[in-house]
Amino acid sequence: MEEPLEYTSKQVRPTRYAGFWMRFWAYLVDIIIIFSINGILLLPFQFINDGKAVDIGYWTLTGILSSIVFYVYFLLMTKYFRQTLGKMIFGLKVIREDNKPLNWSDLIFREVVGRFLHRVFFITVFLYLFVAFTGQKQGIHDMIGNTRVVFED
Repeated sequence: MEEPLEYTSKQVRPTRYAGFWMRFWAYLVDIIIIFSINGILLLPFQFINDGKAVDIGYWTLTGILSSIVFYVYFLLMTKYFRQTLGKMIFGLKVIREDNKPLNWSDLIFREVVGRFLHRVFFITVFLYLFVAFTGQKQGIHDMIGNTRVVFED
């Protein structure tokens, strides 16, 4: 008597891309976290120079340091966890378009160059709206870094 064959079927689920609003709320959580980290780290600078800002050219020392914290937070969290704390809360993660592991070059373009472009001029912040209108819900920074933001399954 023949043994019955066991069929194992691996269901292939379609990729669910995270839309504008989910990403917006995750980003808002991340901004609150970064603001809190900067508040703790930069508190000692209030006691330097009689509480006045330390100017370095066009920028202030605290402005430079808070920008570094912003970019390093997004870069390291995305590299090591594929998500920031905000994305973790909302069940989102960053993937490469070919589903291979994220490279430093992908992330530098996505998290540093892409986010810098969004922040360089007031009007460029509206480029985040690309997420709402592209097929795979990509922002300019996703396109630059060849990444997508998807729901965790």
